[in-house]
Amino acid sequence: MALRTLWTLFFVGCSALAAADEVRPAYLQITDTTSTAESPLYEVLWKQPVVENRRLPIEPVFDPNCDLQPLGPPSVTANALVQRWQAPCPLNASSVTIKGLSTSLTDVMVRVIDDRGDYDNFILRPADPTLNLAADAVPSVSYLVIGIEHLVLGLDHVLFVIGLVLFIRAPWMLLKTITAFTIAHSITLALSIFNVVSLPQAPVEAVIALSIVFLARELAQEEQRRSVLTRAQPWLMAFAFGLLHGLGFAGALSDIGLPEDAIGMSLLLFNLGIEIGQLLIIALFLIVARVWHLITKHLNYTEAHLYKGAAFGMGILASYWTIDRTLVLL
Repeated sequence: MALRTLWTLFFVGCSALAAADEVRPAYLQITDTTSTAESPLYEVLWKQPVVENRRLPIEPVFDPNCDLQPLGPPSVTANALVQRWQAPCPLNASSVTIKGLSTSLTDVMVRVIDDRGDYDNFILRPADPTLNLAADAVPSVSYLVIGIEHLVLGLDHVLFVIGLVLFIRAPWMLLKTITAFTIAHSITLALSIFNVVSLPQAPVEAVIALSIVFLARELAQEEQRRSVLTRAQPWLMAFAFGLLHGLGFAGALSDIGLPEDAIGMSLLLFNLGIEIGQLLIIALFLIVARVWHLITKHLNYTEAHLYKGAAFGMGILASYWTIDRTLVLL
């Protein structure tokens, strides 16, 4: 009972971090539209994440001697506030700082496009919120990093993966199930990006939470009392829910977008980042579980305590998410 209580308190304690959807990255695009060397002209696109109907308190700050002129009023998408400016000054010879980033939990993806249409991608983090546009910096593999962070920081996705690891003990079946989950969310992620499938993000997030409730319920049951499908073919269950999770992953890219001339590579990097994040979570959890087993092997604890505690903790959090995300739809 003590272990069950410990797990339950751990998952409940995470609820403060998990009350909202994962924080999506902001996006800053700086495009050189200069026609003559004597008259530099740049266009700036800024997509600022909106969480629970509130925009994150971050904004780009350029050279104070450069007067940015708005190109129309701001617009709002499902998850971002979009602003556009025109800058009649050589931004490529200055720097940009994201004000407020150092006290936030998000990152900012920056794309700098030159007058030939070539571009470099960079990521600004809370620890380093300034980019020197005049320096010959090495561009980052931004979509790979965003994919890793999206998986690791998206607690609902993390819990589902951990639930699968707890649910399936046979190594071959676990590999088969994780692979099915990976293939499924890769399919719907690609279909969403190419606009073959389009669903509102809010109900998708609610159903994702419900998928964790289902997995937690199955995990809490004795094996002989679980549903026939999850006992005999758990990979089918993982594949079905993976399709939903892929639609959730697509939300992270829907607002920052993908470069039209490199959609395939950017999508591949983002998806690869998700897989790396997924493997990191599995490896970390297995290490923690092994250490816990070594600590408690001489105590009166069994694997059943671990599974029950995890199931109740996951169920409490996922039920909260399901109710909270469903109420948003009303």
